[in-house]
Amino acid sequence: MIRIVEPVFGEEEKRAVLEIIESHQITRGRWTKTFEEEFARFVGVEHCFTVCSGTTALFIALKALGVDRGDRVVVPAMSFMATIDAVYLASADPLVIDVDEFYTMDLNQLEDAVRRYRPKVVIPVHLYGGMADMEGIMFLADKYGFYVVEDSAQAHGAELKGRKAGAWGHVGAFSFYASKNVPMGEGGALTTGDGKIAKRIRSWIDFGDQPAFNVRITEFQAAIGTLQLRKLPHRNERRREIATRYSAAMEGSFAVPPEREGSYHVYHLYTLRHPERDRIVDELKKRGIDARVYYTYLLHELRGADHLPTPTAEKFRREVFSIPVHPHLTEDQIEYIAESLVSTVSSGKIVS
Repeated sequence: MIRIVEPVFGEEEKRAVLEIIESHQITRGRWTKTFEEEFARFVGVEHCFTVCSGTTALFIALKALGVDRGDRVVVPAMSFMATIDAVYLASADPLVIDVDEFYTMDLNQLEDAVRRYRPKVVIPVHLYGGMADMEGIMFLADKYGFYVVEDSAQAHGAELKGRKAGAWGHVGAFSFYASKNVPMGEGGALTTGDGKIAKRIRSWIDFGDQPAFNVRITEFQAAIGTLQLRKLPHRNERRREIATRYSAAMEGSFAVPPEREGSYHVYHLYTLRHPERDRIVDELKKRGIDARVYYTYLLHELRGADHLPTPTAEKFRREVFSIPVHPHLTEDQIEYIAESLVSTVSSGKIVS
């Protein structure tokens, strides 16, 4: 089976883990400090705080911004469930809105939602490795006075107009789960350029100022994350190269992933659309290709949340599926995947 996710760790990671074991400093050591400094510099912000998961990062971001019972938080219909679960965990009321043609938060519907519901926070999700319209979202944030938390769990290194995911909003939230472009196994981080917000974030993860959580990562995770981060630019370029080859081969047979103008898509997932999605996924699996659907649900369907009409997300949910795009694919595997996909559909079939 050609796996959809293939984290690869080399001799550097092995040496680092052994060094940590021999040092007996397995938490809160130099690797954690190094990772936070390097990740902040990579994103282009002053502050980075590591935590145990992306869900925890979203939750702490909301609490640091003062979100509490009765506050509204807007989220897009398409995302992993952690996006909306963090809102519930923060005691807030989510409002789900539709997505645009890039699978990210619909800007026009967002403005309508903001006018009607006056949310405290908006969480745009950079889905599949492509960024939401952060320029437009931050314009609305300034106009209407809400906070923005970027769910950047799938967007390590993604950019819009030269500015990275996690550096646009008031807070960025990242995941370092095993499938991510920077894998630690488990882990997360918060990024911000605002010193006052940074202080409030710290109060939620360091004991002292208020009741807090122990959400730290270990030195093992930090070391692996640091070394994986240093390899990220090259690996993202490889993902983009593979994606370009897929799109050239499949244009006209599938709706290939769109790239927003002025953006740098990092292809955490290479996600296609086709109305015969289920049949195609089954056929690919028979051929040894690990195709998967991200996601079979919309966020408001999971927990019965309030929502505006979501016709675009409903159409996409029925058609999207993802194929392997990780940077460790061989040339033969790339060709086999592309050829297998094209052969599963009728010649010349165009997807709108």
